[in-house]
Amino acid sequence: MGEIIAVANQKGGVGKTTTAVNLSAALAIAEKRILLIDLDPQANATTGLGIDKNTQRKDIYAVLTGGAGIREAIIGTELKYLSLIPSMRNLARFELESVSEDDNHLYLKNVLHELSDEYAYIVMDLPPSLGLLTINALTAANHVLIPIQAEYYALEGLSDLMNTINRIKENFNPGLGIKGVLLTMVDERTNLSKQVEDELRNYFKSKVYDTVIARNVRLSEAPSFGKPIQLYDIRSAGARAYMSLAKEMMRK
Repeated sequence: MGEIIAVANQKGGVGKTTTAVNLSAALAIAEKRILLIDLDPQANATTGLGIDKNTQRKDIYAVLTGGAGIREAIIGTELKYLSLIPSMRNLARFELESVSEDDNHLYLKNVLHELSDEYAYIVMDLPPSLGLLTINALTAANHVLIPIQAEYYALEGLSDLMNTINRIKENFNPGLGIKGVLLTMVDERTNLSKQVEDELRNYFKSKVYDTVIARNVRLSEAPSFGKPIQLYDIRSAGARAYMSLAKEMMRK
């Protein structure tokens, strides 16, 4: 099987979905076969790729609950090498319905095994919480990619995420590693962004990507048009940044 990457941060508004969508698109442009799985009930990754979340009958909820096979839920996108398993709001029911089930952390891992070596990367956009969906994703993943907004409060919740990752490693997935830490929404004019970057690089060392994602209007506009930044404005700074991130990730 290809590499499975969970894009995770329990704090909302840090560029998690933006990263999952646009990194997936950049890797697809590099002609890597990519499957993006939207594991967030808000379904922002789904709509960000121009898919109407209200018309999908076979989504990740159906896959996890046995209502559909995983291949039945995979749909194409505007990019030849990028496929998607969409989400809908009914995914919010998954945790309530599965909380008392045995081995409820293995649902996603068990269905992903069916895909064998069909994709170079399987990228999962996680919800902004540390609940059962996140536990399923971290149990199934090889690595975690952590987007962190270049602001002080973004650092405060990082210890909770690291504790969750360590608990998953100890109990369910000993091979889980940190793929990388990505600084997002960077304002290079402020000292605070530099201070946050210095603190992260001091703690995570080489795991922090050299590429940083600066604040960019075009990057913020792209989801409302249902397109990754590369299809919305390939010349924008945001598009260049995510292409650079994809190259850096493949190189490492």
